[in-house]
Amino acid sequence: MGPIEAAITNGELAHSDETDDDYTGGGAHPGSAVVPATLAIGEKVGISGQHFTRAVALGYDIGMRAFQTVGTGPILKDTHVLVGTFGASAAAGCALSLNAQQMRWLLDYAAQQAGAGFATWRRDTDHIEKGFVFGGSSARNGVNAALVVELGWTAVTDVMSGPDNFVLTYNPKGDPAKMIDGLGERYEVTQATLKRWTTGGPIQSPLDALQLILKKHPFEADQVKQVVVRTATSAAYTVNNREMPDICLQHMVAVMLIDKTASFKAAHDKPRMQDPEVLRVRAKVQLVGEDELEKLIPKRVAIVEVTLNDGTKLTERVEAVRGTPENPMTREEVVAKARDLIVPNLGATKCDALIDKLLNLENVKDIRELRPLLQRT
Repeated sequence: MGPIEAAITNGELAHSDETDDDYTGGGAHPGSAVVPATLAIGEKVGISGQHFTRAVALGYDIGMRAFQTVGTGPILKDTHVLVGTFGASAAAGCALSLNAQQMRWLLDYAAQQAGAGFATWRRDTDHIEKGFVFGGSSARNGVNAALVVELGWTAVTDVMSGPDNFVLTYNPKGDPAKMIDGLGERYEVTQATLKRWTTGGPIQSPLDALQLILKKHPFEADQVKQVVVRTATSAAYTVNNREMPDICLQHMVAVMLIDKTASFKAAHDKPRMQDPEVLRVRAKVQLVGEDELEKLIPKRVAIVEVTLNDGTKLTERVEAVRGTPENPMTREEVVAKARDLIVPNLGATKCDALIDKLLNLENVKDIRELRPLLQRT
């Protein structure tokens, strides 16, 4: 398929199963749009691994600065398409080596596509629309913007100033200077969060806390009398008894109590939500939204309190989610997560080769070298 179709397909897949990254400043899952757009254009023109890395970094920088410039306002109620479209456009333009004038036009086409700011996706019970909004549509928008500019399309030279400009339209109180604040000095990709668990963001810190409790004081699920999970009120709303396993906190806590971990397979095993053992343990899990924890958002603080049948009480508070810049995953943890995702689909041998290639991406001469390692034989 062509690069536009490739971008939307990989973007949809990147977010729909909750394996993608998050952003500590809130408001985005940039990787699910930026990386697919860069890969699609990169394969089209055969860029190097180093060029690929630079394009992805620029995508994060521009996507998150667009968010910081206008945020949410009277018109733009949701920022995910904004971040993804600006990020994917910048990354795709970099991959195509557009010149300075072309990048100005590119930003105009990004702005024209970035206004879908309503959050009906929150009512999506299958993550299909959500994957489209966060990843698929944004990656497609970015690739499309870059390709038409490369073909010779022109546009407004500065979409951030003048009559009816982007900032005035979406948030008159926004500051256009934020689009370049710290550019080249502060790299937004370093503020991204790699998820330790392939679940919705608000479930990350509770699972971290429960894992820490289990390491300090091992016990079995049948020894548990009650589990109380305290999170921010908005986080509790998002993951409270949802229909999908990977964004249902009570279910994932029950799974971790039984399995002692939360694998990708377990997080996406919908039939298991009806397993009698899981339901028995899940009934012991109580989720409480705390206004005091809400005040700490976008920092996702969680408190988990486990009471055993013998009266023992175990408590853990997580201030920084594993995978955040404040509490980063080790390379070994990142590789372990990758193996959990890749081996069932591509096999151990191809997985090893792919991971080795990615960990040495700066030495890859042509990004198309990844293609056979990303395909099933």
